Amino acid sequence: MSMLLSIDALGKRYSLLPSEVMLKASTFDLVVLDAALGYQTYIQDKADGKKATPKLSQDEMMAALERVRNNDNKL
Repeated sequence: MSMLLSIDALGKRYSLLPSEVMLKASTFDLVVLDAALGYQTYIQDKADGKKATPKLSQDEMMAALERVRNNDNKL
């Protein structure tokens, strides 16, 4: 289903029929679309006052990384 929505979004953005998207689009187009929509959502959330990505200190990030490393060693 998400692939169909991606094809639809590409078609709307570039005024192409879904069949044209299927013929002409590449994975690069999907990467660009994903980045653009993600950034658009971020800007809209910021304008709406929604909380953006949490700010973590370097110590908090290092602790999270250590937890991940420790879990990987247990596998």
